[in-house]
Amino acid sequence: MAKLYFKYGAMGSSKSAQALITKFNYEEKGLKVWLIKPAIDVRDNAYAVVSRIGLSCECETVGAEVNIYDEFSEGHYDADVVIADECQFFTPAHIDQLRQIVDEFDTPVICFGLRTDFMTRLFDGSKRLFEIADSIAEIKTICECGSKATVNARVSKDGAIVTEGEQVMLGGDDVYVAMCHRCWKKKINGKKTY
Repeated sequence: MAKLYFKYGAMGSSKSAQALITKFNYEEKGLKVWLIKPAIDVRDNAYAVVSRIGLSCECETVGAEVNIYDEFSEGHYDADVVIADECQFFTPAHIDQLRQIVDEFDTPVICFGLRTDFMTRLFDGSKRLFEIADSIAEIKTICECGSKATVNARVSKDGAIVTEGEQVMLGGDDVYVAMCHRCWKKKINGKKTY
């Protein structure tokens, strides 16, 4: 029986790389993969999943107005698996549509994404995944102090921690740093983190 999977981690935890490795593993066995991501993610390539370690693959993008279930049932119903990257940017309706694919087509859906934003608040897509996913697994990465990183700290050009602004601001290592909660709080308060 197929499941809806959510694999989440902080920035830099290799989520996109793992999505692409998972795709490779399915295809190596002769299985068909439908690789998707939200259209809002235009950082490296608007039509590809790109990892920091150099892996990349073309994908289909999903705009806010798109019904993922309809797209699957009309053109991708023969896929053996759906792999979705940057799922935090999907709407709750998109996540429900992915759930519907699992339930009605018995096709596994594997979602990769962030849990929380730069202020440690759940993204809408991630929140819905926590509510309805069958399997939830953390992809771990570490803070500069060596502890497990759980915060996606947004940093200004001068290196200060940003504590206000829009929830969605696309960026990579130039804008975000994964850190543990303790270091994040210390840096907000201007204290040395070691």
